[in-house]
Amino acid sequence: MIKAAFFDIDGTLLSFKTHRVSEGTIRAFDRLHQAGVRTILATGRPPVLIPPMPVDFSATISMNGGLVYTPDLLISRNPITLEDTNAWIDYAKRHRLCTMLFTRDGMLLAQPNDIGLRIRDELEFTMPPVVDIDQLRGHTAYQIIAIMTPDRDAEVQTLLPHCRLPRWHSQFTDIVAYGNSKSHGMHLLCQHFGIRQEETIAFGDGGNDIDMLQWAGIGIAMGNASDEVKKAADRVTTDVDHEGIEHAVNMLI
Repeated sequence: MIKAAFFDIDGTLLSFKTHRVSEGTIRAFDRLHQAGVRTILATGRPPVLIPPMPVDFSATISMNGGLVYTPDLLISRNPITLEDTNAWIDYAKRHRLCTMLFTRDGMLLAQPNDIGLRIRDELEFTMPPVVDIDQLRGHTAYQIIAIMTPDRDAEVQTLLPHCRLPRWHSQFTDIVAYGNSKSHGMHLLCQHFGIRQEETIAFGDGGNDIDMLQWAGIGIAMGNASDEVKKAADRVTTDVDHEGIEHAVNMLI
């Protein structure tokens, strides 16, 4: 019996074309709630960038597990070390890379460029305060967005020994503290709610959803997911613009 359903945002709940939650997804959430299933958000976004949506969540895994919370209780927090934050700032400054830093309650942007601004528009970010890159130092960062191509990933990983780089976009990667992941957040919330791993389903489309899909009792990749994500899933549904969530929920519930 399914007792909890976990959902990514971009490309899963929100279409990259419409930036809206579809009517079919709203119907799927109603069906899940009627069946007594908890619906839980699992996103790389920080709380400040989680948009209002016409669906309800019992809990949230944000910043790829950096913050895990219910509406009433903080379950877990695990920020990036200041050492690794400063190492990234030094690297980004040296190579003139656009970067965003996310604290628990806000975000800052340094060295904006055309690619960073296109990504902001693609994901419908509001414009964060633009600061000199050295002004990022001293902040408690839960997630960093590094605007860089995959050929830099291995080099940056060696500079940040306490972090991992869950990439889900060709033009940037997230940087999060080692140990943070959507699956770890799922584990913590299942403990909190008294739900077994095999009683969960998860929906995702990006590289940072792979661990979530593998951990869930049933991992469902959206039809618009990459081949790598689809291989990690138990099932593949239709894409976000063709009611993938509703299609899968109707099959399972």
